[in-house]
Amino acid sequence: MSKESPGIPGSPNEPATIWSRSFIILFFANMALNMGLNMSNSLMSIYADFFGATAALVGFVVSSYTMSAIVFRLISSPIMDTYNRKYLVVIASLMMAVAFGGFSVATGIPMLIGFRLLQGCAMAFGNACCLAMVSDILPKEKYNSGLGYYSLAQVSCSAIAPTVGLELVKRSGFRLTYTFAACIMLLAALLACFVKSDFKRTRKLKISLNSIIAKEALIPAAFTMLMIAGGACVHSFLFLYAMERSVTGNVGLYFTISAVTMLVTRPLVGKLSDKYGLVKVVIPAVFCTILSLLIVSWSKSLTGLLIAAFISAFGQGAFQPAIQALTMKAVFSSRRGAASSTNFLAQDFGAFFGPIVAGQIVQLAGYVTMWRLMVIPYIVGVLLIVVFRRKIEQIEEEFAAR
Repeated sequence: MSKESPGIPGSPNEPATIWSRSFIILFFANMALNMGLNMSNSLMSIYADFFGATAALVGFVVSSYTMSAIVFRLISSPIMDTYNRKYLVVIASLMMAVAFGGFSVATGIPMLIGFRLLQGCAMAFGNACCLAMVSDILPKEKYNSGLGYYSLAQVSCSAIAPTVGLELVKRSGFRLTYTFAACIMLLAALLACFVKSDFKRTRKLKISLNSIIAKEALIPAAFTMLMIAGGACVHSFLFLYAMERSVTGNVGLYFTISAVTMLVTRPLVGKLSDKYGLVKVVIPAVFCTILSLLIVSWSKSLTGLLIAAFISAFGQGAFQPAIQALTMKAVFSSRRGAASSTNFLAQDFGAFFGPIVAGQIVQLAGYVTMWRLMVIPYIVGVLLIVVFRRKIEQIEEEFAAR
């Protein structure tokens, strides 16, 4: 395959290499979007507390972003499959800049909630559009490894953005920090302007269940939701669990070790997925993640938690980009907006319901039981892969034959 197919809408004709001009631009645009998102999410709870919000109100301010993103994803997919995705990324980035600018001048909780809702609307388009565009320009023979490299933008930002945000707040305060985040969003908008696009509109906007949800991608989406739900307990309860067990040291190193390890594992596992297929790579990866949760449940020291972080990175680093690639392979280029939106909807639902379920288990049976029971979504995910193994292989075969 010497050249990519002209995706519809908006995929340029470029050489069949991962590191094309458009891929590099989208990589850094996505990095800017995720840098702003991770900075905002890590600071929002303490910013709301700064304005005197109660614990319940802090939770509502934080979750309002997810609720808004879910609502707007219901219309984002048909819009992405109708209009030029390049300009949708530009508009989404500018909306994010407005949201962060709003945070910088906020005078109370109502303004925070309003601009948080705007942020959720913008992200319903931003990341999903970038993923759809990248999926159109990657060569088939390097598809999984290409998305593995692409996901490094998100991984690197998840490692450094919270630390950068907290340090900026200590030095400059919330207002200047969010002003800086707004400037990053303007950079993302500028970068998106330089993506080559030979978009030609071929359809009218039609909002229907078929245009919102890519039913072809429901199997990988269901798997994604289970994996995110299972993993959400780590982000939500690790610090509280460490406090209960009197773990000394910087527990935040768990996320640093995990992110740094994924910088190595994701490209490597992507190449393995291209060579051996998704099933042979994803199932061992899921069992790595299960093992990491069990190690956390046994750990009484920082060393145990860091070992769990290292093992988890081999799991999360493998199945997330591989399943994301399968989601995009399941549809034709003209429906990659719907597939991308379906993928992110699954992530949103998993991130929303996972901590709720985990919290109920903690309240009823304690943290140790919660860690052990949260392996159940992963086990169900493995069963899903096994039951639909032939369907998954068929998706990969049909994609290769297009």
